Amino acid sequence: MIAEDSALLREGLRALLTDEGVVVDAAVGDGDELLALLGRSARPDVVLVDVRMPPTHTDEGIRAAVEIRRRWPTVAVLVLSQHVESEPARELVTGEGAGVGYLLKDRVMRVSELLDALHRVARGEVVVDPEVVRQLFAGSRRADPLERLTPRESDVLGLMAEGRTNAGIGAVLHLSLSAVEKHGNAIFTKLGLDASDGYSRRVLAVLQYLQG
Repeated sequence: MIAEDSALLREGLRALLTDEGVVVDAAVGDGDELLALLGRSARPDVVLVDVRMPPTHTDEGIRAAVEIRRRWPTVAVLVLSQHVESEPARELVTGEGAGVGYLLKDRVMRVSELLDALHRVARGEVVVDPEVVRQLFAGSRRADPLERLTPRESDVLGLMAEGRTNAGIGAVLHLSLSAVEKHGNAIFTKLGLDASDGYSRRVLAVLQYLQG
């Protein structure tokens, strides 16, 4: 499903994705309509949503995206926008649920990039534009906590950033699953990521790694 307030862009995205073999169940013009549609119909694999939509054109779209993650965690969400709304964006990409992405419209140069992002979030991956990462963490750290990591912990975090599971990391580094989990917990502690914050520590750690 697509949620985009610009009729030209909305229908352009629908036609483009349809031509590429993607089934578009619906294309709507605001976040409320999208939520209502999701509440009364079969859920799609992915929702593609703009950030700023009616009625105030501020953050209605991303707030709808956060609500989708809360109410229907099996639905992947890809935000495609010209703007970065820092706090809701952080809530969106670090929350629990299916795959999620946040891309900036003016940095998507090819149709293949959009299609790749759609397929990746549909598989459960996190796809975030590096500029979004930079803005999310701008000014948030006085010192780089990545420097506290041991070489092995850095290797583990790098493989996390590639989307590998703990089992996959263990296979690459020839470590047991318990050893990978131990390194992961050490990484979260050194990066100051508290399990009680309600966010995915794994995603937050990867975002810090990408920024670094």
